[in-house]
Amino acid sequence: MDDRFQPGDTVALRYITRDGQPGMAWPYTVVRDSDELVALYIPEGATYKNWSNQPTRHLADAHWRRDTLRLMYPGAAHSIWLSWDRNDGGRSLHGYYVNFEEPFRRTPIGFDTNDHMLDIVVEPDLTWSWKDAEDFDRRVATGVYGAEFAAWVREQAKPLIDAIESRATPYCDGWENWRPDPAWALPALPPEWNTLPVTLWERRQWAYGGIAR
Repeated sequence: MDDRFQPGDTVALRYITRDGQPGMAWPYTVVRDSDELVALYIPEGATYKNWSNQPTRHLADAHWRRDTLRLMYPGAAHSIWLSWDRNDGGRSLHGYYVNFEEPFRRTPIGFDTNDHMLDIVVEPDLTWSWKDAEDFDRRVATGVYGAEFAAWVREQAKPLIDAIESRATPYCDGWENWRPDPAWALPALPPEWNTLPVTLWERRQWAYGGIAR
């Protein structure tokens, strides 16, 4: 699709499970949609779909806990999040988060991707640490992820860590001072979030070793 979303539009971002079904899903407000960057915003309190195991595994309503700006780069297998804590009528930067994921695909209602477990947590002072690295390695050991795919993800992390340590884009671009338009309403998922046909990453069989999630 070549159509761009406009600032203020509400879109659905869906994680597509390994068996090709809509999984976790979030409503976002579009901040920017360009050839270089898609920036999406979800405020604290927005209702999204998360996995619940009570009484059996299913998707249920949950409430997003922190104002978050998600920066996505066309063709890239990661996104970078900024989040803020609300306090005394103001807010403060909570930190950054590098989320490894499938390159996003456009849909009529938003974007499809899927999480790859491994993450980097970045503090406001740009010190960083791995998150879920042991779980990622465990999935490789049990065949959920292919070994070649895992090495590919790790290799992609190197320039992302270099960007953090050198305070390069997006850490030098002033996004920490960004604020949402106060006229924006709380976004809500469109009714077709779980019925619209999914888009699939063409490399998922290579990545996931043929095992559904």
